[in-house]
Amino acid sequence: MGTIPGLTFGLIIIAIVLIIAFIDAAPVFGDWLGRIHIGRYSDRRVWGTAVTETGMKWLTRTPKIKLTDNTRLIVLDMLRGNYTRPAIQHWQEASLLLGFHSYLSHNSDPKAEAAVNALIAAKFGGGGKWIHPPQQVDGAILAYGVMKHSAERPEAYRAGMDQMWELIQEHIGEDGTVKYRKSMQDYRYVDTIGFICPFLVVYGLRYDKPECIRLAVRQIQEYERFGMLPGTSMPCHAYSTGTKYPLGLYGWGRGLGWYAIGLIDAWRELPDGHECKQPLEEAVVRFARTALAVQGEQGQWNWTVTRPESRADSSATAMLAWFLLNASQIGELSGECAAAADSAVSYLMEATRRSGAVDFSQGDTKDIGVYSVLFNILPFTQGFCIRLANSKDQ
Repeated sequence: MGTIPGLTFGLIIIAIVLIIAFIDAAPVFGDWLGRIHIGRYSDRRVWGTAVTETGMKWLTRTPKIKLTDNTRLIVLDMLRGNYTRPAIQHWQEASLLLGFHSYLSHNSDPKAEAAVNALIAAKFGGGGKWIHPPQQVDGAILAYGVMKHSAERPEAYRAGMDQMWELIQEHIGEDGTVKYRKSMQDYRYVDTIGFICPFLVVYGLRYDKPECIRLAVRQIQEYERFGMLPGTSMPCHAYSTGTKYPLGLYGWGRGLGWYAIGLIDAWRELPDGHECKQPLEEAVVRFARTALAVQGEQGQWNWTVTRPESRADSSATAMLAWFLLNASQIGELSGECAAAADSAVSYLMEATRRSGAVDFSQGDTKDIGVYSVLFNILPFTQGFCIRLANSKDQ
């Protein structure tokens, strides 16, 4: 009888070990299974339908993106609360909303509309305020996605958009530009351009706040001034406002992507004739020249775009394809940019699993100059592929 408690304890330990092993093994097995027959899409309409249908499933159940690159003892990250963060999820959800704005602009789909409304309803409560207000400026890109879907109801989420503007104002530094984090007073990240600039332009236009538009343009122009490799439009990861030194890597693929989408969506949102339209258009032309010069032979951009031998990154490719597709509206860039965007979509089709999930996006960045070595599914990439697939220009 005395051996039964010991036996029970042993069985509990075995069960715990098996559960931990399963948590570690399940993603690896899922990736292996999902990548069988990857890249079999040859028809763009079929591919567009597949990526859109997968994205629709993720609208109300967005996959969690890991903070770390750990592939062993993942349960420890979960227990420590170090597995994911709301700020990371915000830009995943934002991209899906932007993708479905493109889709619903050209398609009537009650199921997709219901999924979009469910995601927005999960974020906003009574009076149009955030249920859980974003604590970081990353949330501005999600606010931008919401504003795109509520254009016909400008007051519906006005209170929540005001909250976002207040948060951004709290992050404005002494140099008049927006910090990535309050704890990093002197650093300006390229990511911030993608997070805040389109939101600031739409918010400024919708609610007659020209100072918001000026801030967006200043953020971009100051990055051009201090955050680019001299003589190019190749951004580094960040720069110091004090020393003006570059920080991190020049040519980080998703860094180019963050700059690209912040610039192009801000430019697209401005009406013709606006005083800020031409300065941004000139920046679009400059950056397009750089992006075209570092595109890979297969249509991709690598995680380090200046190194042809580095691994391709689907997230950078989708973002830069969106940039070039829209930049092709500018006469002097038209043919070259359209061809490059077309080539990028061909690469993304090759990186798409048979389930319709686009694979091989670089994981979350750990710090300035510390980049993920994992490449997997990223809902953010999926959203931009949906934008590409449902663009009237594609």
